[in-house]
Amino acid sequence: MAKTLKEGAAYNQRDIVDILAEFSGFKDRVEKKFKDVAKELDGKANEHELWVGVYMIASDYADEQASRRKVVVDQIQKIS
Repeated sequence: MAKTLKEGAAYNQRDIVDILAEFSGFKDRVEKKFKDVAKELDGKANEHELWVGVYMIASDYADEQASRRKVVVDQIQKIS
């Protein structure tokens, strides 16, 4: 979903709510797992921008990993 945000497409209200819910869930998971990182971002003047940056990086990484897995699976299926 984050990749489509970068492309500048238009969204309806439901899509925006879904994106915000996904971002909020991501932020909660990061705060629980990486308390030191969350403390570093807390209270900064640009805290929201930093969180969005972390989210975008994580989304890009997840998309990249998923595409790599798909290529490997496709290659294995071709070999079989």
